[in-house]
Amino acid sequence: MIEPNTSIPHEIKTIQSHYDYTIYWLLIEKKGKEIYHPKFKLYEEDTATILQLLIYFLQDAPLAQKYKIDLRKGIILTGPVGCGKTTLMTLMNQLLLTHHRHLVKACREIAFEFGVEGFEAILRYTRKSFNQYSETNVTYCFDDLGLEPVVQYFGTSCNVMAEILLSRYDLFIRFKMFTHITTNLNSQDIESFYGNRVRSRCREMFNLISFDMSSLDKRS
Repeated sequence: MIEPNTSIPHEIKTIQSHYDYTIYWLLIEKKGKEIYHPKFKLYEEDTATILQLLIYFLQDAPLAQKYKIDLRKGIILTGPVGCGKTTLMTLMNQLLLTHHRHLVKACREIAFEFGVEGFEAILRYTRKSFNQYSETNVTYCFDDLGLEPVVQYFGTSCNVMAEILLSRYDLFIRFKMFTHITTNLNSQDIESFYGNRVRSRCREMFNLISFDMSSLDKRS
């Protein structure tokens, strides 16, 4: 049972929708306490960011149009270190049916997989990113884009995440394969790390949702 909470932001309480956003705010807090820590809470200063994520994952078309969120794209969630990007993207899965949930995968882990397995690791997140039973494609949330190290496979270097994003763009166009990202990088950083082509594809693949740069570090 979800307990009433007087700390729900006014914007959440008063929003006009066929969904009751108060219930979903409380649900996310409840799941946060269960998964992370009994003292977990959502911060009022992050209301705008959380609201946009709720609108997207609830597929609330009227509000998505109002807030200029394209439900036909994925999400790139940006913000300072420790603001809660990974946590929120994990918790938003609680709003979805199991077969619609995204898999959260750290970019660092993918880079290390490439160092061991080579290009097979890239295929896992691109051409082989389909459910073998239902033939539906797999949605990934690539976590902490930009923190992955440069790794070689038998002397061969590869910008692993650039290759994955470019390949998933092609799959997005052909099969509507969705991708989400969390990152501390801005658009200029993305171009510097991965090239102009990746930056351009990101504009087509993602809705940009951002935490305020002054958002608190929730890890402390």
